[in-house]
Amino acid sequence: MNHIHDHFAGKVCIVTGAASGIGRALALQLVASGARVALSDKDTDGLSETVRLAGAEASNSVRQDPLDVTNSDAIRAYAPLLKESLGPADYLFNVAGLTRYGSFAETSLDAHEKIMAVNYWGVVHLCKAFLPQLIEQKGGIVNISSLFGLIGFPNQAHYCASKFAVRGFTETLAQELADDGVSVTCVHPGGVDTPIIKNAAIDRPNHQPEDRETMVAQFKEVARTSPEDAARQILRGTQKRRSRIVVGPDAKLISGLQRLLPNTHKIIVAYINRRRNRAEQG
Repeated sequence: MNHIHDHFAGKVCIVTGAASGIGRALALQLVASGARVALSDKDTDGLSETVRLAGAEASNSVRQDPLDVTNSDAIRAYAPLLKESLGPADYLFNVAGLTRYGSFAETSLDAHEKIMAVNYWGVVHLCKAFLPQLIEQKGGIVNISSLFGLIGFPNQAHYCASKFAVRGFTETLAQELADDGVSVTCVHPGGVDTPIIKNAAIDRPNHQPEDRETMVAQFKEVARTSPEDAARQILRGTQKRRSRIVVGPDAKLISGLQRLLPNTHKIIVAYINRRRNRAEQG
């Protein structure tokens, strides 16, 4: 990690979704590297805990800000505020995101639009707001997509749509900014042990509390990558200016199958979904 620490030392790094999970892990490792870090999230208690864990409560090089990534006006104001406070941004890590659970038939269009507003439009607005600074610094953009930005998965139509959108946007942006010296990276995590499923809304009618417990337990079975390890892989790939980072053995396996045998991964997904449905039915 020393070469990674040396790379980010003194750099201005923006991290959204820093209250938990991958965002928190990135924040802690960036602070430890000596970066100047701006952390944001809607969850202000979780954000304060991240700063406490980083030992940065009194640090002039770490700031925390409540930020709703669906609020485009707040994002436009955020970029010049951080430039004045910490200096122009070298790296933007777009981590903030959420999911829901339910089929397309069961999920309202308002819920679908909310997922897109956070997971996709939040990324777009932040990239737009910080782009002049990143071009000035010849810095980097890191957008978190998902394994579900590479494959479809039942009961995740909204989430998959948002993460496929992030992937398409990021891969296009990488081509457009290549001559400006800005690296653009799309990250596809598989099962990472974060609270995303625990915090997810369930759109199935008449669902019971034990349904969530089952979902969380099933997720933990496949979420074999820790947020800390995910963050290390992301920072290593960012430092190497990689255009794509696939995180976790499950994501690497499915990603490889999807490229080599485009229909085979669907069989595996169907098998996983059948097992989950049997577990839900007791």
